[in-house]
Amino acid sequence: METQKAKKEEGFSLIELTITMVIMLALLAIVSSVMSRTLSVRQRESRRTDALTASQAALNVISREVANTGFGIYDGNSELMADNGIVLADSDAHKIHFRTNAENTGPRTAPSGSTVTSINRIGEDVTYFFDDATDSIVRYDRWDSPQTSVVVNKISNVTFAYYNYIGVSSTPTVTSVPTADTSRIRITVSVEMEPVVGQPDNQQVTFTTDVNLRNSNYMLRQY
Repeated sequence: METQKAKKEEGFSLIELTITMVIMLALLAIVSSVMSRTLSVRQRESRRTDALTASQAALNVISREVANTGFGIYDGNSELMADNGIVLADSDAHKIHFRTNAENTGPRTAPSGSTVTSINRIGEDVTYFFDDATDSIVRYDRWDSPQTSVVVNKISNVTFAYYNYIGVSSTPTVTSVPTADTSRIRITVSVEMEPVVGQPDNQQVTFTTDVNLRNSNYMLRQY
């Protein structure tokens, strides 16, 4: 009787304990994996939100000034044709240089064949470009002090596409460099998100906006 009682009071066997520990460790591994994946997704979405915010901020700053380019500037001293204000020789797919007579001051005539550019005030001769060395969009203002400032950093690229409306045609040609007929600009900002453990590398967020040049010949005819 005592032997049977002793057997009944015995604890778990070594095999049972081993099986129990293996099951618990497996469950912990599953829970840990789920939590790690959840945190990874959360980090990815947080970085995505930051990237979108940075892109939107950059586009808002650039598009506000670009839309007014050419204001108060015209071609010739008699025809007074509107000028889109873009410095053609100094603008391309990754840089835009534009002028505007923002305060509408200065002489209203100019030598024959030239463009009136009374642009000797802050904000009237501006260049935006992508600085590959610092991953930043940089604003250069000829008349400001300091002349150079960073609009937004942690940017992987910014591109400008130029929509050119010739005559009264509503179908534009799209080029990587501007022309005298450029009346709309598409600005695209790309942001490469920081690496997140458990997520694919080299993920990018792209944000695009179209800006109408209010003072171009084509746009003026629309109003």
